[in-house]
Amino acid sequence: MNRRLFFQKDGTFKMVQFTDIHWMDGRAEDLRSRELMEMILDAEQPDLVVFTGDILYTGAVSPEDVECQNPQQAFRDAVAVVEERGFPWAVVFGNHDTELRITREELMQVALTHQHIVAESGPRNLSGSGNYTVELVDSDGKPAANLYFLDSGSYSSLQQVPGYNWIQRDQISWLTGESTRLNPQGTESKLPALAFFHIPIPEYQEVWDTQVCYGHKFEPVCCPPVNSGLFTALLEMGDVMGTFCGHDHTNDYYGTLHGIRLCYGRASGYNTYGKQGFMRGARVIQLTVGHHDFNTWLRLEDGSVVHKQPTHEPNTVKASNGADM
Repeated sequence: MNRRLFFQKDGTFKMVQFTDIHWMDGRAEDLRSRELMEMILDAEQPDLVVFTGDILYTGAVSPEDVECQNPQQAFRDAVAVVEERGFPWAVVFGNHDTELRITREELMQVALTHQHIVAESGPRNLSGSGNYTVELVDSDGKPAANLYFLDSGSYSSLQQVPGYNWIQRDQISWLTGESTRLNPQGTESKLPALAFFHIPIPEYQEVWDTQVCYGHKFEPVCCPPVNSGLFTALLEMGDVMGTFCGHDHTNDYYGTLHGIRLCYGRASGYNTYGKQGFMRGARVIQLTVGHHDFNTWLRLEDGSVVHKQPTHEPNTVKASNGADM
């Protein structure tokens, strides 16, 4: 499918972000996740659907449970609701998508067999699988905005650094090169852009600690233990207005740090941990041609729409991870 997508004639472009579905094998929880996605897609009618990782859960399970035996089929089943409706869709992988029985490269090849996908494997010599750009054009075909997708990996490959992986230096170099390609020197102003990845970067904790944020933080920001400099690169690029991640299922806040809005999605899957009273759902993102800004809201499992999330004032003393509930 062509990786250039069009704004609507009214000048809008709407995206639905699903994250952390954790599909396994079509069990009851998976079917609830499908029902949620069906309801949200039918209500929002997006121009693009973005899966921000952990579409599958392929890791170890408790002794009384059954592991995901066929990740290829599980992935097809997880995205079927989008394919059946004909919506274009993009994907980045999370840490649980390729733990057992399948590699990232193999899963990407499964993804690319679908008719309506706009993702790419990305450059072969680049870390990860699924680093790519989707270009948005206005109704006349003129470039209007860009979407960057990055593979944030799974777990650190360095023995002395435990924890989650980080977006690598070669990926950041590629990203800045893409920004230069799409906004060549001499252009009057840079096209607005958004970036999508699975694992939050350390600045998600910083924005909560230092800025007014909107939404909930019910668990620690589970970011990499080292900072690879992605946020600095985004600042220097000057085109990215916001970033969107998943990974932390009971965080859904957003806040602006140095002019970039850092946003969590809303966990969409039932086959994973959550919090009582914290409904599953999705984040909706809407761009408007000619505006260097975006609107965002949540649509929840009961069909309700949340345009205004709770306000969090920054602490005068920097909070430790997970201190704010």
